[in-house]
Amino acid sequence: MTFHELALKRESCRLYEDKPVEREKLNACLEAAILAPSACNSQPWRFVAVDDRALAGELAGLTQDKVLPINRFTSQCPAFIVVVESRATLMENIGGKAKDLQLTQTDIGLATAQLCLEAADQGLGTCILGWFNEIKIKARLGIPKQHRVRLVVAIGYPQKQQARQKQRRAFE
Repeated sequence: MTFHELALKRESCRLYEDKPVEREKLNACLEAAILAPSACNSQPWRFVAVDDRALAGELAGLTQDKVLPINRFTSQCPAFIVVVESRATLMENIGGKAKDLQLTQTDIGLATAQLCLEAADQGLGTCILGWFNEIKIKARLGIPKQHRVRLVVAIGYPQKQQARQKQRRAFE
């Protein structure tokens, strides 16, 4: 598969098969993520993979809202990868402040993109979630208070293998 074909295949999946994700495939996704570039090679990320069915169910609940119909699909998701921002290096902090850039967030985005592309290459579907209860996730997973949960990636086998037609603005 070419990179272009892979980019076309990757989409936000919200319908998953009732099938566990093999640990080898999760590890391949994590390895792709940690190979991502980062400012000053700071690698300001940590990842927590959750593939235990009971814990994944708890995590799903922490990505949903009690009032708004947000992320209800996560209840049937078999696994998650929690993307944690750790401390940036001194040089990355200085560079970010000097240029008024959020370099660690850019680094997190690059790592998450590589994770999701590897998942697509492995035949898995992903959905990057920005709505979640950070405090409860940190407490449940033992994430240190000084770190931030930036994203939660739902991951599993998509119910349908054919990607949707992407709707994008014109190339010009």
